[in-house]
Amino acid sequence: MESRQGPGGRGARDPYFDNAKYLTIVLVACGHAWEPLTYGSRAVTAVYLTVYAFHMPAFALVSGYFSRSFDMAPGRLRRLVGGVVVPYVVFEVAYTLFYRWAQDDPGYPISLLDPWYLMWFLAALFIWRLTTPLWLQLRHPVPVALALAMLMSIAPEAGGDLALQRVVGFLPFFVLGLTLRPEHFERLRTRRARLWSLPVAAATLVAAYVVAPWFDAGWFYHRGSVTGLGAPAWAGLITTPALFALAVVLSACFLAWVPGRTTVFTTLGTGTLYAYLLHGFLIKSSRFWGWYDHPWLHTPAGELAVTATAVGVITVLCTSPVRRVFRFVVEPNIPWAFRRTQPAPKAEPPVSEVPGRCVQRL
Repeated sequence: MESRQGPGGRGARDPYFDNAKYLTIVLVACGHAWEPLTYGSRAVTAVYLTVYAFHMPAFALVSGYFSRSFDMAPGRLRRLVGGVVVPYVVFEVAYTLFYRWAQDDPGYPISLLDPWYLMWFLAALFIWRLTTPLWLQLRHPVPVALALAMLMSIAPEAGGDLALQRVVGFLPFFVLGLTLRPEHFERLRTRRARLWSLPVAAATLVAAYVVAPWFDAGWFYHRGSVTGLGAPAWAGLITTPALFALAVVLSACFLAWVPGRTTVFTTLGTGTLYAYLLHGFLIKSSRFWGWYDHPWLHTPAGELAVTATAVGVITVLCTSPVRRVFRFVVEPNIPWAFRRTQPAPKAEPPVSEVPGRCVQRL
């Protein structure tokens, strides 16, 4: 999500989208931090399910919105390699080495075709961006992307390499973002939209609380086909569009409440990729070394403390000092990897416009 042109003018930076990016990455971090707490708290499970129903779809949607200008131009392809491919390779290797050390498993394989943990999103972003020109040429891109997601959901043997099951599962949200325009977000940034979002969000939270004891959050992960969740294959043809609609509605409710003005966290929205890539080390450390084993963490006060810690840590990881330290791997400057772009040849003027040259008329 590089470009941040605001609705108000060409090249203007709209704080609304930086605010949206920061708040979305906060939800991502909280969701990861809440997962171990869901096994003993119905209330936490309800909040967890509600957030997981839309937070990654909203992330993909905003990514699609800022990918509308991707057109395979040399400069954009270079930024795609430097800003997505290189971080993917570096952090995929880093996470694998971290796992080897933490789990004392030196033989754990390094595989760039099998994204580890949260690295699937960079693989997805690479594929989504490369296919952007195609989606922009289609007359009805969102239904086509949704149809592909439905077909993928009923194919149990698909989706191994590059987490294709997830790539295609979240593809409709990215494609929807490609089709949006500033005026669509302007409609959300109204008092009426905010008021409508309140009962919708409340009803979703109540429904999540009701189904929390038996509902499998795996429906929101898109890690595999629906048969892996114990449902018949045909169910994917129904659940995929239903979950898509739910995620779009909840994303709209969330975006309606994103502040449109510059706030204390607006600048943090420029560092969400850093926070996303780095916080996984802490999340996995908490699992490897049993940080959640303390009973107090599973009390209401402990759950609030976990939430506050997740918000604090992800906020720090978005700050300028962290970005300066890790810029060389998250946003590397690698001009040496590319051929020098040749300037376009100057067009020859028409013969009739060349001074001193006569044009013979036939």
